[in-house]
Amino acid sequence: MTVYPERIARPILDSNNKAARLEFLEIDMTTQHLSGKVALIQGGSRGIGAAIVKRLAAEGATVAFTYVSSTAKAEELQNSITSAGGKALAIKADSADAVAIRNAVNATVEAFGRLDILVNNAGVLAVAPLEDFKLEDFDQTLAINVRSVFIATQEAAKHMTEGGRIINIGSTNAERMPFAGGGPYAMSKSALVGLTKGLARDLGPRGITINNVQPGPVDTDMNPASGDFAESLIPLMAVGRYGRVEEIASFVAYLVGPEAGYITGASLTIDGGFGA
Repeated sequence: MTVYPERIARPILDSNNKAARLEFLEIDMTTQHLSGKVALIQGGSRGIGAAIVKRLAAEGATVAFTYVSSTAKAEELQNSITSAGGKALAIKADSADAVAIRNAVNATVEAFGRLDILVNNAGVLAVAPLEDFKLEDFDQTLAINVRSVFIATQEAAKHMTEGGRIINIGSTNAERMPFAGGGPYAMSKSALVGLTKGLARDLGPRGITINNVQPGPVDTDMNPASGDFAESLIPLMAVGRYGRVEEIASFVAYLVGPEAGYITGASLTIDGGFGA
């Protein structure tokens, strides 16, 4: 399989010791720690999810990922991996639909014969003044951000053996919500902290780990670095910039790898000092 080039970001500081710009350095990933593993990324066609799909594929994993409406992006991602010699499968599945989630897990196992890694990345961000927040948006936030994690984990655990890895993508907003209107979102991400701890007790005796990664502001279409919140959020971060999706993906790649077997039940923040 062709090795994907990976980039790391190095901040270039100005005279005030602030991050003025980023210099991107390419590295070759010659060691494929995940060779022979099969991964399913729930919500993997865009943003952080797509970066995780690419990174795990670069590490040697066979990857399946779900998407809802981004068909063109999903097909492009799948083709980019298979054309490089890897194995990938795009599965259309709504993470608000319990049956669709279970079917996606089983489709992965049917296609590739096993399941070693699950990444629960699907999420929605609904923001509105308290008096205007719709109950259906509240329910959808819970269904996608919390319930889908439980359902996918429950189904995936049936197929996992010792050494299995599960990663939930939470948010630093579980601990810090700096603007009004995001209460339900913060609540849903706080729920993942407790869910991850509880499931670690269920899965630990089987040699399966589960952890919760809590990114801070990351440049995605959900919260772009040029978006409405950026002006108020960037000053709150010690590094003075949004995170990059590749930075989150590299952290996930470590947690699902062979060296992270003693880490479980943890909520791990990667936020550029947003909560410092």
